[in-house]
Amino acid sequence: MELSIREIGYGDQTINKKMKDYLNLFYAMIDKINDWDNLTQESKSSTLAIFLDNTTDIKTMINYFEKYQSNLKKNTLNSYIKGVFNN
Repeated sequence: MELSIREIGYGDQTINKKMKDYLNLFYAMIDKINDWDNLTQESKSSTLAIFLDNTTDIKTMINYFEKYQSNLKKNTLNSYIKGVFNN
């Protein structure tokens, strides 16, 4: 993460602050989507709208995350580590 922040162009003094901001955002996202399976489509839309800009197609993102979640459930961690996927 530090390298990515440096590539954006932030200096040494700003990196710790930015890392803290990004980690807080990450944990806020996890907190909001913890019960993703139990949320309605409207709740999922409002949850994603908190973290995404207004130009993003929320329905497309919901479909993407649901397909991603389905893929994660079908494959083992070992398959991701070794780069072997079962579709």
